[in-house]
Amino acid sequence: MIGPESRDAGDDPSSSERRAILKIAGLAALGFSHPVFAQGLCRDGYEQGRCPLSREIATKAIEPLFAPTGWKTTALESITFEMENYGKEAAFYVALLGWKLRSDDGRQAVLDIGDWGSVVFRQVSRGSYSVAPPEGRKIVVTGFAFVIEPWNARQVAAELEKRGLNPTADNRGKFESFHVKDPDGWGVQICNGFGLAGSRGTANSAALAEPLPFTPTGWHTVWLDHVSFRVNNYKKSASFYANLLGWTPSYDEGSQNELLIGEVGDILVRGGNPFLSSAPTQHGAYLDHISFGIAPWDVDAVRAALLARGLPAAADTSSAHAGPEGKYVKDDIHQAAFQSYHTVTPSGFDLQISWMTKDKRLALATAVKPKALLPAE
Repeated sequence: MIGPESRDAGDDPSSSERRAILKIAGLAALGFSHPVFAQGLCRDGYEQGRCPLSREIATKAIEPLFAPTGWKTTALESITFEMENYGKEAAFYVALLGWKLRSDDGRQAVLDIGDWGSVVFRQVSRGSYSVAPPEGRKIVVTGFAFVIEPWNARQVAAELEKRGLNPTADNRGKFESFHVKDPDGWGVQICNGFGLAGSRGTANSAALAEPLPFTPTGWHTVWLDHVSFRVNNYKKSASFYANLLGWTPSYDEGSQNELLIGEVGDILVRGGNPFLSSAPTQHGAYLDHISFGIAPWDVDAVRAALLARGLPAAADTSSAHAGPEGKYVKDDIHQAAFQSYHTVTPSGFDLQISWMTKDKRLALATAVKPKALLPAE
């Protein structure tokens, strides 16, 4: 179970820290237990409990789903959420991560993440989600959109149809895009650069529907550290995105593959291995959390800021070392190659914040890479 960092005997937690501890317990009740934070079923070796396949079979390549398009992903257009109170969610991100409100029409808010990404928070009533949220939660990610180059609408449509993806056009003025489905039916929008991505930073007079929930932290969101994307067959999904949108795989671990989304950020594609006959099948794909790199970063100051605002601060280094009696012990966050905290938003989304930047984008992948995949010394 997720628990707060250990405290010295006799410490008396403040009221804000007690509230945060209760929220961490709430995260666990919603399914945010330690395995969610664990990096890869084969991290600790092959032919063992969590990873029964040999390294050769677990990491074996599959036939590409289709020929590469030659496209490059150049920008994050948007990530879309649905929830039952979009106003509170929008105000939370503005106060915590420094996002800027672009528009609010009473049904949805569009926020810009610095000058490199946008998020849509869409209001829905209970029972009207377009994608069913996990049990116990009131928020769900319904899809993402990316800008590609080169762009020629006719040629893009032809390439999508050639690959059997049945594109649906969605155009507004100079903005052109197509919606397609990935192997699990997940919605992907492929766009030119004249939508949200092309007008970020434009001044506006939009006002939040809800007041800020607490004093702003002063943090800036500087990097899309990783999107945690759960799928049925991670090899198949990795092939889809690599060959369609030009994403670059880092390494195949046996249960996940971290792909580089051009210069935009990274995505962890996680799920069943097709060579493991007993792998469970889930219903469709889902995005269980997102990690954003923030600045300035200071391990203790970030934790203190979260706790002071009544928010959980569950440390996650995703790496461990052998401790007493051969048991693995989580690396101390102050010395770890990957430093992050999980917290929770008003709608119950698992939000991760880390010290990751573009310059150290593969620090996590390197820290958790199985020893069997490292070059022989």
